[in-house]
Amino acid sequence: MPISAALKSDLEGLAIEENPALVRQKSRDFYWYSPVLKRQLENVTADGVVTVRSEAEVIRVLAAAFRHGVPVTPRGAGTGNYGQAMPLSGGLILNLAEMNKVTAVTPGVVVAEAGALLSAIDDAARPSGQELRLHPSTYRTASIGGFIAGGSGGVGSIRWGGLRDLGNVLRLRLVTMEAEPRVLELVGDEIQKAAHAYGTTGIITEVEMPLTAAYDWVDVLVGFDDFVDAAHFCDGLAKQDGLLTKEIGTVAAPLPHDYFLRHQKFVRRDQSVAILMVAPFAMPALDAFVARHHRASLLYRSDHASEEDLKALPPSYELSWNHTTLRGLRVDPSITYLQVLYPAPDHLARVAEMTALFGDEVPGHLEFVRFDGAITCFGLPVVRYTTEERLEEIMRLHEAHGCPIFNPHRYTLEEGGMKRSDPVQLAFKREADPKGLLNPGKMIAWEDPDFDFSAQRTYLFPGLEAATDATGA
Repeated sequence: MPISAALKSDLEGLAIEENPALVRQKSRDFYWYSPVLKRQLENVTADGVVTVRSEAEVIRVLAAAFRHGVPVTPRGAGTGNYGQAMPLSGGLILNLAEMNKVTAVTPGVVVAEAGALLSAIDDAARPSGQELRLHPSTYRTASIGGFIAGGSGGVGSIRWGGLRDLGNVLRLRLVTMEAEPRVLELVGDEIQKAAHAYGTTGIITEVEMPLTAAYDWVDVLVGFDDFVDAAHFCDGLAKQDGLLTKEIGTVAAPLPHDYFLRHQKFVRRDQSVAILMVAPFAMPALDAFVARHHRASLLYRSDHASEEDLKALPPSYELSWNHTTLRGLRVDPSITYLQVLYPAPDHLARVAEMTALFGDEVPGHLEFVRFDGAITCFGLPVVRYTTEERLEEIMRLHEAHGCPIFNPHRYTLEEGGMKRSDPVQLAFKREADPKGLLNPGKMIAWEDPDFDFSAQRTYLFPGLEAATDATGA
């Protein structure tokens, strides 16, 4: 539907795009990683795109859309994988990409507008010797607001855990969608009201994030003849408390050779590969650790690379997390992937079990993280996709073997297993978005009055009720 003349009049002076091709483009994220979402969401599009440059303009858009009953779906850089930024009910896309200022860098802290790119934030922080703790593999293209509203962790999670953990987001400014939108400052447990909520509970306009010491990280590839050996190596490395790393992951053969095309000359097709980012001063310690493992072969280290290779090769973080899947899709568009948790302390036994069960149908990809204070690994294994029924069966078998799935083939908060919608979260949604116009269709608890809050399953972001219970509020 075209944007009504009355709404356009209320938004006069703002940048509004109605060209159908451009609106369709801005109505998309990386949902096509999933063949299921590709089928379900292919025809989703907004009615128009409004680009804002300030919090005042955000307030103006939300007030006008509320007045006219028009849905609003926020968008950062559109790098999410689950349809988070896709407008299921049409309406307006609220494009925050031009709210991109980094407004303050102080010891341990950066403040930035929601549309600031993660790489730009680090560019601003690095002269002070600092950088962000965490970033996804889409570091060069993703926005900080989108990362908090739709992401969970990534590069840096081996040292710092994830966005779910207290202290990894310090403060959010959130604009509600009411007749007179309010600006809320969220800190502590209140941050969970907006973290990984896809913009369903308000529009993030500003973030305050912790910084850590910056290094010229060394990219390292280590080869193994056996994937489970590679997993044991990575787990052992992750537990070396004095050896500073930012990324520890491993990908099963033949994927590194077949998917990492610019690194192909370093990797045999039958080699599984550990993908590392190591602080320069820790490289002698890494050499010693590799030497302890007679099954490990050092394949590549960027601090010994030629100028030609340094210019041509992508950094390690663009081989890791969901960039592994992206590189695979460029080679074989028929594949897809899963998101799996292998709970500690038996995570390596579960990895070995799933590797034996599925073989080359589900080649392994592990990312080692700190999770509730312990070292464990998430899986982002590639799936050689055949049918939706077999995909569901593969996920069911993982769950039956004690490996919870965070389902990347669902677009709602609850079904993906990332965000628990409990009564406290729902009450805040009712307060901040009384008409349900913010990114409608993404929160089952809002859409379904009979939603069962007591259903037992693993959620990455456990919800607000547990925090309320813990404080006695």
